[in-house]
Amino acid sequence: MPETSKVYFADFRCPSWRENLPQKLARLMETAGFGDIDMDGKYVAIKMHFGEPGNLAYLRPNWARAVADLVKSHGGKPFLTDCNTLYVGGRKNALDHIESAYVNGFTPYSTGCHILIADGLKGNDEVEVPVEGGEYVKSAKIGRAVMDADVFISLTHFKGHEQAGMGGTLKNIGMGCGSRAGKMEQHNSGKPFVKQDLCIGCRACAKICAHGAPEFGPDRKAAINTAKCVGCARCIAVCPKDAIQTLYDEAPAILNKKIAEYTKAVVDGRPCFHVSLVLDVSPNCDCHGENDTPIVQDVGMFASFDPVALDQACADAVLAQPVLSNSVLTDEGCACGGDHFRDVHPDTEWQVCLEHAEKIGIGTRSYELVKI
Repeated sequence: MPETSKVYFADFRCPSWRENLPQKLARLMETAGFGDIDMDGKYVAIKMHFGEPGNLAYLRPNWARAVADLVKSHGGKPFLTDCNTLYVGGRKNALDHIESAYVNGFTPYSTGCHILIADGLKGNDEVEVPVEGGEYVKSAKIGRAVMDADVFISLTHFKGHEQAGMGGTLKNIGMGCGSRAGKMEQHNSGKPFVKQDLCIGCRACAKICAHGAPEFGPDRKAAINTAKCVGCARCIAVCPKDAIQTLYDEAPAILNKKIAEYTKAVVDGRPCFHVSLVLDVSPNCDCHGENDTPIVQDVGMFASFDPVALDQACADAVLAQPVLSNSVLTDEGCACGGDHFRDVHPDTEWQVCLEHAEKIGIGTRSYELVKI
């Protein structure tokens, strides 16, 4: 691991007719060494977030098009990808997920490539990937299409996050590439529960479970025997009423360490490149079906081979910005102490993710910022 990594930066200014923002992003990536990756005839996964329907802070398809076109110019075969969500929403299975992406403008015609939901129709098409040096995760459950790719690119909308504190590149990769079971492993002890008022006693969960964890009382409603449950999340996927859900109760520090370890599973052993766009810096994740006003002004675009250095550079850039006057950071009762992420979500520990990622050898927090 190098002592210092290079992070390349460009602002969002386009004062002349010579270049637009997608072209500027392509120039930034090429300057950062993107063209040094052998992509000729290779499958190239572009991991991004398509936005929960109702959210307007997600990255627009134009940015994905710029990356996909650049991949194709180097002979690669790009596809956009993400994994299904653990929570109930518009992206909980592949059909709804792709439909949500289309609604938000991500089509083969707007982006120049197809969408593959990495963990399949019901979120259980996964690969067990060993995590060398993992303290909490020995084998990560990663969406198969992500691991089948020859080259991995992350395209991240940098923002806040209500649990991790900061939604950057490591969050986009680690949590985003986990299958349903992988997301469950990161968020809690891996044990779902049944909301009794929603259960209709259809026994779909019992049919899919290989371990006999769903049990039924006199009212025919299901309950999960946690002693038998292995946390595969298949019952969550098949429940027709979304009655089976999971607790999001992992301690913030442990959650962030698990995110780092899942990231290592994804990036180890193959060519990777990372892009992070610091704009529309919403206080919460794009998984929300709404978005609050940004907490700081738009900053710029960042690129690096090192995801840890990239996240650190983006975080430093955001923390250096004055807060916007109409944001949550200026609400009455907000104790603004200079850490914008913790000021929004006081219980979060976003630095832990970077510290742990550096410790397990993903990258370094020390960086040289190269402005173009």
